[in-house]
Amino acid sequence: MYKLFFQLVFKRMDPEQAHYLAFRWIRLAARTPVLRTFVAAALAPRHKELRTEALGLRMHGPFGLAAGFDKNAIAIDGMAMLGFDHVEIGTVTGEPQPGNPKKRLFRLVADRALINRMGFNNEGSAAVAERLAARNPVFRTTVGVNIGKTKAVPEADAAADYVKSTERLAAHADYLVVNVSSPNTPGLRNLQATESLRPLLTAVREAADRTVTARRVPLLVKIAPDLADEDVDAVADLAVELGLDGIIATNTTIAREGLGLKSPASLVAETGGLSGAPLKERSLEVLSRLYARVGDRITLVGVGGIENAEDAWQRILAGATLVQGYSAFIYEGPFYARAIHKGLAARLAASPHATLADAVGAETRKAVK
Repeated sequence: MYKLFFQLVFKRMDPEQAHYLAFRWIRLAARTPVLRTFVAAALAPRHKELRTEALGLRMHGPFGLAAGFDKNAIAIDGMAMLGFDHVEIGTVTGEPQPGNPKKRLFRLVADRALINRMGFNNEGSAAVAERLAARNPVFRTTVGVNIGKTKAVPEADAAADYVKSTERLAAHADYLVVNVSSPNTPGLRNLQATESLRPLLTAVREAADRTVTARRVPLLVKIAPDLADEDVDAVADLAVELGLDGIIATNTTIAREGLGLKSPASLVAETGGLSGAPLKERSLEVLSRLYARVGDRITLVGVGGIENAEDAWQRILAGATLVQGYSAFIYEGPFYARAIHKGLAARLAASPHATLADAVGAETRKAVK
């Protein structure tokens, strides 16, 4: 039904307009008591065997919504209603900004992919913090907050900008993510170099600890799939050295060659980050490499090309405790999370692993022996 609706309606609309239309429907459903109960019962059934503990948090399962869909924390209940076990909002910047000029979001339907150059369009950390503080949750879910650099802030002042967002948002976050890997903010990816990343992460960690004293807010970093293998290793080593809680692998890619893209060349040539199915192989490689390097010392989150339960299961076997999706949600629709949960439960039951936690990293451990 959804795929037909996508072909007849959403595919004919501008992708960003379609996004906001779907967003409004999700929010409306979550605000309607009887309707939201019915939708949650249909789309978010719980599987006890998938219950997950990660980052010191208990979740209904391992599958969450990646950052980028809900930039301003306005649809957390709606996404939980659709079955996502955690919702990562953002990317949020220190100051509000409109993002890049439109048109800035493109569907590569033949490749089940997206290209975006949104440019961290969001209302800013002060407004988002106020909204999170006033939130009265309908559905229990884990809320991650993804923070990035304000475009107008010079690279040399990036740490102070991240600290500003941390001081405003840490108290409202179940976990924080430092995003240094979007290709759509000039100079941002330069911060992935360890000599820049070390002082940045140290400053954010200190700000979070200073702001929230009653608990330790888990801190993660999100990296790009375009890093060279030796740079992936360097980030992994730095994360362990600094006592970071996790790494999210991976963000979108600026690569186009070697991905077997079938969409028209003019569309493929659009600048921005590519996400979706073509990212699957490299994201899995980066995840496996990270797990081989850090093992169980920190939590890994697998994202990039998660279309179905088999993709999610392969990320878990590679070393991901948590898995996230976004682009496939656009193509699969409201039953996306339900299908992944059902498929994961079936795969776990058919596997030699007693629990989902036992499955984490099993294939990578086998490969490195």
